[in-house]
Order: sequence, then C-alpha cells, then structure tokens
Amino acid sequence: MRRLILGLLLASMGFAAAATSAAPAAATTAPAAAQAASTAATPTAIRAATAPAPARATTAPPVILVFGDSISAGYGLGANPGWVGLLDVKLKAQGYGYQVINASVSGETTAGGLARLPRALSVHRPAIVILELGANDGLRALPAAQMRANLMRMVSLSQQAKAAVLLIGMRMPPNYGPRYTEQFHQVYEEVARYFKIPLVPFLLDGVATDAKLMQADNLHPNVAAQPKLLETVWPALERMLKK
Repeated sequence: MRRLILGLLLASMGFAAAATSAAPAAATTAPAAAQAASTAATPTAIRAATAPAPARATTAPPVILVFGDSISAGYGLGANPGWVGLLDVKLKAQGYGYQVINASVSGETTAGGLARLPRALSVHRPAIVILELGANDGLRALPAAQMRANLMRMVSLSQQAKAAVLLIGMRMPPNYGPRYTEQFHQVYEEVARYFKIPLVPFLLDGVATDAKLMQADNLHPNVAAQPKLLETVWPALERMLKK
C-alpha cells in the first residue's frame, strides 16, 4: 500500500514539473512571434508613411471664346496676328490666365453662327464669349429683325452655358440707306440692353474711315489696324476679366 501511494506521489510531482518547464517555453515563443511579425510589417508601414502624395489634378485655364466673322478671323493678314492674336499676347503679358480660342469664320452670318454655337460652347466651355457677328447680315441686307433674333438666341445660349458675353457691334456704310443702317446699328444696342451685357458699339471705330488702315477691298482692316481694334475692345473686356 505504501509503495502504491509513493508511486502516485512521484508521478504527480513529475507531471507538475513537466507543466512548469513547458510554460516558460510557450511564453518565450509568443514574444518571439510578435517580434517577427512586427519586424516583417515595419518596411511596408514605412513605405506607406513615406510614399509621395498623389499629384493634384491641374485646373484648365478659363477660356475666352471669340466668335466672329472675317474681321476676327484675320482675313487678308497672312501670317500676321489679328486683333485676337494680339489679345492673347496682352492677356499673358498682364498676368491673366485665360486661354483664347478663336472660332471666327470668314463670311459668317448670325444664322451660321447660331448653328455653330452650341457645339462650340459644349467643346470649349468658355468663361467669356466675345460675340462679333452681323456684318455679313448687313452686307447682304438681311432683315434686321432676323439678325436681332439670331443674336439674342446666341447670347441666351451663352448665358445658359454660364458664360459672360461681350457684344461687338458693327455699322453699315451709308450707301445702304439711312433707314437700314440705323435699324442695323440699333440691333446691337437693343440686344445689349435686353440682356444687360457690355457692348462695344463699333469694332472699326477710327479705322473704317482711314484708308491707310483698310485693305484694298475697303471692307477689312489691314495689319496696321489690328492694334487699334484691340484698343477698341480692351476697355470693355478688361472689366470682365479676373486674375
């Protein structure tokens, strides 16, 4: 009996010793595993912390859309810049961050411009539209009421597209008769007044009556006249610009 009790006691003591020796081993293994995991994660964490921030998307400059006829398209000027090209140079020189898009077409009437304008607004999304049309309507003696309706529709479309509008006027030579020439001139004033937009009454002011500033056809300004055209447009446009 004594031998049986002694055997059980010794067995119990051996089991306790084995359990005690296993515990430190397990405790040692856990910190080692944690340290290994920490060491493995560190390079990734460092790379994530020091990775450069993604570059910000650049904002496109606001657009000035010049929408006119041959006078703004630079008819007969060859490689020389017209007033629209000179405008682009002036804007950059004075620190204005605008992009100038010249969508003028020689021979364009207000009806043709109205047909083209929606796409131009959609493509270029201008901040400012310089609307210089009507001269070819007048030269063809088209009805002033039709010209007025086309200009009003173009101004309305531009404003719906969130663009400010600068209206550029023209005048007809006196051989078209006083009644028509006056009706023609009044169209620009009526449109500008209705929409409360700025108006340059006559783009060729000081140019049309000076033979030295006109081409041989006596309809289009020459190279020497282009700075003068810009001087005529600039005061009204400058008030619309933002830096």
